[in-house]
Amino acid sequence: MILAAAAAPLRGADDPLARFGVVDIKPSVASLYIASVTMTMPPFVRRNAVYSSTYYAKVFPYFFCSERGRIWIVVPDDDLRRVSLGQPVDFVGHALSDTGDERKVTGRATPTGPSGGRIKVRVFISRRISLDCDTTYELKGPPGSAAGVTPR
Repeated sequence: MILAAAAAPLRGADDPLARFGVVDIKPSVASLYIASVTMTMPPFVRRNAVYSSTYYAKVFPYFFCSERGRIWIVVPDDDLRRVSLGQPVDFVGHALSDTGDERKVTGRATPTGPSGGRIKVRVFISRRISLDCDTTYELKGPPGSAAGVTPR
């Protein structure tokens, strides 16, 4: 039993997917009819096959329409292996605003190098209206690693 507990950290160090543990997504600006929306998300942390984070959507000039919430994106191990080979992957997820509004989330991540790439995230405000965010992502390593911490 003790041997298994001691070996667990070593398994994580040898895990080729460990570098996908924390992903930093840069802020993005999108247009929505007569307003612009700046979407900001702290780094996403992966547990099992789900990345999770919070978000803040700042709407200008209609600040009263801004919202905060939580976001989850499902990316299975097989998709991460495809990303490590330089292949793009599609993903799905959902968001929940602090006021209880549920949002469908879809997107596509396209690697441009070994530690980052382009990402498109589409957050559906309604069945017909979506907020499309085109930005970049950067891999920060396993959760709790020095590489996973970005000074602010």
